[in-house]
Amino acid sequence: MDYYEVLGVKKDSSAQEIKKVYRKLAMKYHPDRNKDDKEAEEKFKKISEAYAVLSDPEKRKQYDSFGDSGFQQRYSQEDIFRGFDLGDILKEFGLGGMGGGFRGAGGQGSPFESFTFQGGGPGAGRASYQQQPVKGSDLTYELAISLEEILSGSEKTISLRREGKTENVSVKIPKGIMAGQKLRLAGKGSPSPYGGPRGDLLLIINEQPHPVFIRDGKNLIVEQKIPFSQACLGSEVNVKSLDGKELKVKVPAGIQQQAKLRLKGHGLPEGKTGGRGDIYVKFKVDIPKKLTGEQKKLIQELADKGL
Repeated sequence: MDYYEVLGVKKDSSAQEIKKVYRKLAMKYHPDRNKDDKEAEEKFKKISEAYAVLSDPEKRKQYDSFGDSGFQQRYSQEDIFRGFDLGDILKEFGLGGMGGGFRGAGGQGSPFESFTFQGGGPGAGRASYQQQPVKGSDLTYELAISLEEILSGSEKTISLRREGKTENVSVKIPKGIMAGQKLRLAGKGSPSPYGGPRGDLLLIINEQPHPVFIRDGKNLIVEQKIPFSQACLGSEVNVKSLDGKELKVKVPAGIQQQAKLRLKGHGLPEGKTGGRGDIYVKFKVDIPKKLTGEQKKLIQELADKGL
């Protein structure tokens, strides 16, 4: 969802303007003022999530940089609400405290997960806390993957050492995954010290550099060297795609340094079901540092003719 649209503010709105709008919406949709109104409760959750992001300078910067889709790939609900104390904010707005640790700083995901709202009139601020077993801590693991694995998807096995034992965990890597994206394996984290469920295992995707291709979203860039004569006269070169196909590229006469030609549909997939991007072949005219006597003579003749 578009957080700016959810709050009804402009992208260049100040922090004070965003806070003012959120206060108005929170008072309108707060569950204490909309008893048994599921639609209002969902609206309240959405505006609170939007405010949790846009009121935090760093999260807002990331959201503006990556857009909604890219931001959601990088930030889980736990990340979004980390450091966001909704109870204190609502108290400040005169809506009463939410009690019971109603905050997103505890590493337990969204602050709405453990609460139900009860009526009691405007400003009563009543909330009942449904006691749940305390979940174990989440574990974070950096997972290195190659562009080839991103192209087709893969299954990897990682070994975790804990409690004196080694546990092998299998994880499926969806094709088209982005660097920095997180995969969550439920119940594979630390055990709870209080008898609750285990935490989760968060796998952060670390895309490894490729010896040939540079990734640009769903597109791939490859550098192709050609001699000066081919740049002048034009030619045909072969480029191998990431999945090993030999692709022919017609180089037009007079191609310039750093010019790019596109090979459509040979890039990376856009997510699990999206179409593939393109390969962009970036040409580098290879100018020799040393010439033979004969080459110098020929180049001089070309220079005399105005080339």
